[in-house]
Amino acid sequence: MRDRGWAFAQRGLHQEGLAQLRQGQAASLATGAVLFQSKLLACMIDACWKAEQTVEGFSVVAEAFAAVDKTGERHNEAELYRLKGELTLQHFKVQGSKFQVSERQKAKGKRQKAKTIDPRSLTPDPQGEAEACFLKAIEIARKQQAKSLELQAVMSLSRLWQQQGKKKAAHEMLAQIYGWFTEGFDTADLQEAKVLLQELT
Repeated sequence: MRDRGWAFAQRGLHQEGLAQLRQGQAASLATGAVLFQSKLLACMIDACWKAEQTVEGFSVVAEAFAAVDKTGERHNEAELYRLKGELTLQHFKVQGSKFQVSERQKAKGKRQKAKTIDPRSLTPDPQGEAEACFLKAIEIARKQQAKSLELQAVMSLSRLWQQQGKKKAAHEMLAQIYGWFTEGFDTADLQEAKVLLQELT
């Protein structure tokens, strides 16, 4: 069911894919399996994000981080942070790159500006929260030498920086990781990175 759900989600059938993934998780937990849960949960978060079900997505994010802490299975941790960042941007987005934040939240955000943002907790600053998540994902991927995960996280950060007018910094970071690859340029991620690099030029 997990593979079938992932296939549905990748074809754009996000609701169907999410339903299949939920069934797959229930079946997996029923057997007492605890390993590889982070991969399944990452697939569920991705499906929630693409289906714009952010509230459920955040619930699965919390479950995924709890599973990582419990099992020590960290090979999908970078992807979990990246997806949380994407969910955060989606959840607070109103129109384009504008975010609806109350005056009270803005004041609170200013008071907390000097503090380090915890990438696991939602903050009154969704763009700062998302950026912290993307940077954490990049850091973890680099430590694990997981170049594909690093590329995805850098692309997420580059899109955010593009919206913020930081095109030069975004281009430099993306060009660095893109230049590492010597093959696989027909894959979706590298094709997407190439297009994004052109947009950032």
